[in-house]
Amino acid sequence: MRLLRLELNKLFAQRRSYVGWAGLLVVPLLMTLAIYLSSRNHHPHDNGPGGLVTLAAHNGLLMPVAAIVLLSAFLLPLLASMVGSYQLAGEAETGTLKTWLMHSISRGGVILSKWGVAVIYVAIGLAIVAVGAIAAGGLAFGVHAPTLLSGQTISVAHGLWLTALSYLYVLAGVICVLSLALLFATFTNSSLTAAIGALVVVIVMNILGAFSYFDFLKPYLFTSRVDAWQSLFSQPVEWSPILKGVLVFAGYTVGLLLAAWYVFRRKDVLV
Repeated sequence: MRLLRLELNKLFAQRRSYVGWAGLLVVPLLMTLAIYLSSRNHHPHDNGPGGLVTLAAHNGLLMPVAAIVLLSAFLLPLLASMVGSYQLAGEAETGTLKTWLMHSISRGGVILSKWGVAVIYVAIGLAIVAVGAIAAGGLAFGVHAPTLLSGQTISVAHGLWLTALSYLYVLAGVICVLSLALLFATFTNSSLTAAIGALVVVIVMNILGAFSYFDFLKPYLFTSRVDAWQSLFSQPVEWSPILKGVLVFAGYTVGLLLAAWYVFRRKDVLV
């Protein structure tokens, strides 16, 4: 816990942390403005994955989920890879990691504290997106009982609960990318190299999941599970893909963390 507190102090003391959060906040604000302007001209009806974006044009309560539909495609993986890679490789670049390890601290504790602060950073970023989106959406379209993709209307409280579950699910998926970037950071002292490496793996997984020839791989690719949360907004809810997604995310996260710990434990960073 002491290491985590030190990492959190560094996180909140760095300007780049606030720049990243501000960048995330801009996305739902611009998206709300774009939907508001387009909805004044026409009212498209869509019942596919983009249906949540369409429904958000009638109810600001759904703007947070519309935001993560757009963010989860690229910006969230990009943010996660940058944050995860900087925790080790970035500090190796500046020499602060070497200073840390000259003290009698556990390398496992270092890995867990850096992973933990990266998760907290992304979680705060998602919370900022949610608050910004619901505030902007409420101003533009009002907040009232939302209509689901399947046509049913639920209460505002239920809608907020589903939104919270969606964000927790998305966070679990993003943690996989973050953990992957942390693993790459144990192999290199360049945060950019580690971030690019993690993004390349994510892109390759997305490509494999896009072709039916590789359907046999889809159950084992965490990128194939990232949109399962959208079934929360249909009644009855299909819990099976959501639960399987959580298990896959957990498996990847634990496996990647163990691999990062193993590599980092054997790595000579003091030369």
